[in-house]
Amino acid sequence: MAGIPIYETAIQAEWIDYNGHVRDAYYGLIVSLATDALMDRVGLDEAYRTRSGCTLYTLEMHLNYLQEVHQSDTASVSVRIAAADHKRIHAAFEISRRGKPGVAATAEVMLLHVCRANGSVASAAFPPQVSRALSGLQAASAALPAEGPGSRRMELRPHGRT
Repeated sequence: MAGIPIYETAIQAEWIDYNGHVRDAYYGLIVSLATDALMDRVGLDEAYRTRSGCTLYTLEMHLNYLQEVHQSDTASVSVRIAAADHKRIHAAFEISRRGKPGVAATAEVMLLHVCRANGSVASAAFPPQVSRALSGLQAASAALPAEGPGSRRMELRPHGRT
């Protein structure tokens, strides 16, 4: 598994669709739970969120489905920090099936640090300790190769036929 291991989960029976593998929406759930683990890792944990009123919002997510994941699998998720600035994180996640070769899915996520107060939400800079933790993860993952494809612009391209 490329990237820094961040999260692992058993596949729940209710995640399985009529084709016998994980329904597409649950890959997003797995990535969301891995994002929670990333938040804990960099200091944006529950105590921080309660104390500060700040959290991360997901702005965009691109998923690539590469291999089927079945109920007998355990999903192992790794992360690479592709980029981070004073209030945003561009994270690349890879979902693998523990003990099996290859990457089952990849996801790139753009996250925004926000603070909620008095019924409104506004973007906000990360605290210095969070910025340092993100820089450390970015440096640690910089040399790790991606095993799956990265995101690309989604579009239907004309084939020259009408």
